[in-house]
Amino acid sequence: MAPVPPGIRFLASFNRDQWYKAFTFALTFLLYTSFHLSRKPISIVKSELHKNCSHVMRAPTESISGQQPVLHPELDCSWKPFDRNNYKQLLGAMDYSFLCAYAIGMYLSGIIGERLPIRLYLTVGMLTSGLFTCLFGLGYVYDIHSLGFYVFVQVANGLVQTTGWPSVVTCIGNWFGKGRRGLIMGLWNSHTSVGNILGSLIAGYYVSSNWGLSFIVPGVIIAAMGVICFLFLIEHPNDLKIASAQSSAPSSQKVHKNWNGVNGHKDLYLQYKPGAKTQSWDTELLLGQESIGVCVPVQQQQVVVVKSEAEPSPISFMRALRIPGVVEFSLCLLFAKLVSYTFLFWLPLYITKAAHLDAKKAGDLSTLFDVGGIVGGILAGVISDKMGKRATTCAVMLLLAAPTLYGFSMISQFGLGPTIGMLLVCGGLVNGPYALITTAVSADLGTHKSLKGNARALSTVTAIIDGTGSVGAAVGPLLAGLLSAQGWDQVFYMLMTADFLALLLLLRLVMKEHCSHRKRPGVAVE
Repeated sequence: MAPVPPGIRFLASFNRDQWYKAFTFALTFLLYTSFHLSRKPISIVKSELHKNCSHVMRAPTESISGQQPVLHPELDCSWKPFDRNNYKQLLGAMDYSFLCAYAIGMYLSGIIGERLPIRLYLTVGMLTSGLFTCLFGLGYVYDIHSLGFYVFVQVANGLVQTTGWPSVVTCIGNWFGKGRRGLIMGLWNSHTSVGNILGSLIAGYYVSSNWGLSFIVPGVIIAAMGVICFLFLIEHPNDLKIASAQSSAPSSQKVHKNWNGVNGHKDLYLQYKPGAKTQSWDTELLLGQESIGVCVPVQQQQVVVVKSEAEPSPISFMRALRIPGVVEFSLCLLFAKLVSYTFLFWLPLYITKAAHLDAKKAGDLSTLFDVGGIVGGILAGVISDKMGKRATTCAVMLLLAAPTLYGFSMISQFGLGPTIGMLLVCGGLVNGPYALITTAVSADLGTHKSLKGNARALSTVTAIIDGTGSVGAAVGPLLAGLLSAQGWDQVFYMLMTADFLALLLLLRLVMKEHCSHRKRPGVAVE
């Protein structure tokens, strides 16, 4: 008999639980990648909406009639209404419309998401986001020049995109425990940078020939991912255990009553009877011995335990704010996300002006910032896991980021090589704290011991932290649009100030971590 190939032995070493974990990890990664993929085109298209149309062609009879030079139709390339002198303010208003709606909607999204099935909530959000993203691109197809149209589309898209983050973080939090959470979340959160890179490449491919497709193609992608979400997303591992229990039970003993639980989950759990020799994936102990339940026979070696205590109620907004560390990390994220989103929306335009590159090359070069962000997010997670100090990890990266931003503003004028290097370093230091706070820190605080195991708090805590951060994300690009009119140096001074303020807001938690004698992974806020 031929030996089993080593690759097959490796695959067979994983049980069903681990395969479903990996599947959920990959699926939620791709789902939120499509969210960021659909947000990126506006930053690539900005340089196409307002071009340098200084080339003129004199009329054939100019030397005879003395007529003034007129713009050649092919060279009149700016897209109205962004052809005005205040185009930076108009483009900044576009960013602000999306991000302000996103920030406001985020506070509501977490509360709503706790009360609805995650799979359906996320699916509707992705389908409608695809619709509004395509609508922006259709403005090019149907030659729409109304500022109100584009602002409306941005506001609507910002609102529906708030369905994404609380949903995917809650889902991934349901599947993965606290062990190595920083590393897992750091790897998983690279979807932000991967989405930005793919969005830049897709938008850059079409931007010079038909910028409408720069929006339509990402819109179709996120809508298609919404359909995949509806078909395949598993919200909680208990859903599979319940389905397995009901399918394996004899028809006369199947439980037909629905027991509503968290996010639509059924509060049914499997538990072995005393004396059982082994525990398989289908029959692992999910309730502690102290849990009070009603036992319903299903098979000879297993029972279904139905929790008889009242299900946990959704956490209130004010109670979530009282969780130690939520306010500090939320305000820190406000300034950290201000910096990150200013780069997200304005970096390609800055490279176009500073390095004198066209829109496609600037968009491709800007992806290096996100490549650095992937590395920074993973490093932040690994270091915080090893040290057991989330706030300290964020503080050190913020301290290093501010002078690095100043260096980037200087070095980016000295050629392509130094610019590439500084983009990678800036991306890692800017996105590292942002990634850590929005993922591992949010999951830690959403499962804080003061909640006494209430699993319904994670979505609300995540929404509060990311919603507060989104306020900064809305303000940053708007300020960048206003300050860039006075010179790009003013924009970088604003970004450095924001980094220092984020650092100051974490000092209390940093001191608390260093004064704590318990060295354990997680957030040292109790």
